[in-house]
Amino acid sequence: MELNKNIYAKICSYDNLLLAFNSAKRGKAKRRYVKRFQLNLQNNLLKLQKELISQTYTLNKLRTFILRDPKTRIISKSAFRDRVVHHALCNIVVPILEKSFIYDSHANQIGKGVLKAIERFDYFKRKVSRNNICEAWVFKADIKHYFQEINHDILLKIIRRKIDDEKTIWLIKQILSNASASRGGANGF
Repeated sequence: MELNKNIYAKICSYDNLLLAFNSAKRGKAKRRYVKRFQLNLQNNLLKLQKELISQTYTLNKLRTFILRDPKTRIISKSAFRDRVVHHALCNIVVPILEKSFIYDSHANQIGKGVLKAIERFDYFKRKVSRNNICEAWVFKADIKHYFQEINHDILLKIIRRKIDDEKTIWLIKQILSNASASRGGANGF
């Protein structure tokens, strides 16, 4: 098993932060908070980079609101600068972790989603059907409050199997603890 060490420098690189900014603003370029960040883009990214490198970066408190579409959900929204950091982290960490995901998991993965899941189901349906009469079962699940209830200690143990970089783990803990703080501190470290 390959452990990824010293990836924090990649997360903090200016090029990665710029890429992260462009990902974070996608579909939101006309929003006031994006325009404000972009107005002084280079300085904002350099400030983020400095805070990340020195590990003085702190996240803003999450803004929580209720969304009723189609079911009622509590949504916690990060400040835009924090979303840039989330994207910077994901740019480097997701390709490492993704290799261990099961192929047929389609939720929240780039290049996958509902359409790809249906296409994959059709593939298996054709494989097991006789004259297009399907005798297969499908299990679709949505775990209630999954992100609110996931145990951060267990999650970090799983991440540590692939990533052996304490600074990267520090950043992940910062993000997780911000989420915990917004819901009352459910998971400690």
